[in-house]
Amino acid sequence: MSVQSTTLENGMVVLTDDMPHLESASLGVWVKAGARSERKAEHGISHLLEHMAFKGTKTRSALQIAETIENVGGDLNAATSIEHTGYFARVLKDDVVLAADILSDILQNSVFDEEELAREQQVIVQEIGAARDNPDDHVFDLFQQAAYPSQPIGRTILGTVDSVRDFSPETIRKYMRRNYVGDHMVIAAAGNVDHEGLVDVARARYADLLPNGAPDPQRAEYKGGQERLISDHEQAHIVLGFEGRAYNSDGFYAAQVLASILGGGMSSRLFQEVREKRGLCYSVYSFHWAFADSGVFGVAAATGEDEVGELVPVILDELKRATESISDEEVVRVRNQIRAGLLMSLESPSARAGQLARQQILWGRPIQMAETVERINRITANRVREVAEQIFSAPSPTVAGIGPISGLADVESIGEMLRG
Repeated sequence: MSVQSTTLENGMVVLTDDMPHLESASLGVWVKAGARSERKAEHGISHLLEHMAFKGTKTRSALQIAETIENVGGDLNAATSIEHTGYFARVLKDDVVLAADILSDILQNSVFDEEELAREQQVIVQEIGAARDNPDDHVFDLFQQAAYPSQPIGRTILGTVDSVRDFSPETIRKYMRRNYVGDHMVIAAAGNVDHEGLVDVARARYADLLPNGAPDPQRAEYKGGQERLISDHEQAHIVLGFEGRAYNSDGFYAAQVLASILGGGMSSRLFQEVREKRGLCYSVYSFHWAFADSGVFGVAAATGEDEVGELVPVILDELKRATESISDEEVVRVRNQIRAGLLMSLESPSARAGQLARQQILWGRPIQMAETVERINRITANRVREVAEQIFSAPSPTVAGIGPISGLADVESIGEMLRG
């Protein structure tokens, strides 16, 4: 990769990955601030800010922002996560400066008009309602809440109806002044892009940005527990989980491999045992979400009311088996899958730009693909079994369920089944 990096005087980092054979470029601004950066009265403000950034600046209305980028065939988007927020664009190579200017405008000069705010608050209220109506999504909100109770990292990204409606333009400005500072922001671009040209734009557009001062988020403390919502849905949606590994922990890559072996595809253990052999559900998979200082390892499934009681013990048996029987062949297969996925992602400039930004935020530098592959290739079956034993023997599992879940064992019983 032809990655270049420049740190501006205000601490902002500019990263580019030149792909000169392309006619386009993807670029964005990523901020090391998300849902867990919010104070209690700010629940949902990171996501609201992401929406409001496109609703008008000192020089452009919301319509003019949309028209300016679409007049050149480009597009704008944004996303909020637990730990980060990103604002990005994709344009033809000749319009990179225009896109960078629009991004800087919405992040430096948004006016947060009260009428626009009221409309967008109503939009997000509808989004909250839609998420709650979708058990596939809502069960993960319950899971995160049970894993990290009474903590910012355990709250939903969208916020609540009451919290979203309470925000004022000044509330948004205060949050932004506190968190959108130079050393918490990264500009990343991939495709046909000139590094020095993007640096010049960034230096000029973000000259007034405060260099630092954003507070560290509250440290995550995994607790475990349970959240249940009995409803009249046809399917029972269940997530079982445990404390995982942070990005910078020694067990991070082993936990990623473990998640793929257990439930990462059609050849995975859970898919074969739970769906193919027993027909207990249509959907079952495992996941590992890493954060800066914690993580969660989980298994998600959707099944019928009559199958709930049988499903959970089968899943737990597979987790216990993983601590003893994961083979070298399985680890090699998953390492190859991860490596292929990483290399395939390099074909997308959007994926490259996002990867660069996340690496800078998480590890403080871009990481060469060869280094990542070498770390993955060091993972052995013995190490995966060891991490599985550490994760699944922890005393506090997490259980979340929505739907007809009367047959779902409680968290204490699940812990006993794992230890039995």
